[in-house]
Amino acid sequence: MRKLMILALCAGFPLATSVAYAQTATPATPSAQQPASKGETPAQSDAVPIKTINIVDINELPEGTKTQVNEAVAKRTDKDMTQLRTSIDASPQVSAALKEKGLTSAAVVVASLDSKGLLTLVTKKPS
Repeated sequence: MRKLMILALCAGFPLATSVAYAQTATPATPSAQQPASKGETPAQSDAVPIKTINIVDINELPEGTKTQVNEAVAKRTDKDMTQLRTSIDASPQVSAALKEKGLTSAAVVVASLDSKGLLTLVTKKPS
């Protein structure tokens, strides 16, 4: 469910992954995998474990990608944002990566998890 939600929120966000490779990657440790949320079983066959986390500020994205991200953000509800941030806070691995950059889940506007375990978080510092 969490993966589906994250992927649905980021459907219009294909270019950020290539930009994110320029960022520092945080390798995942096997003991720090995401906990299952209510209704999920830990042994789901379609669940992709997070192997690498890239954190990109929205201002570092190319203009076309930034526009796509802003459009995706505009279409989401407060409930969607709350679910995204709750999922981030529930993962010690993701929270720690954000903390290393001096950020919290409140700064994340879009998240994308690919089939290889690359989690890309696009952040926007509060103004």
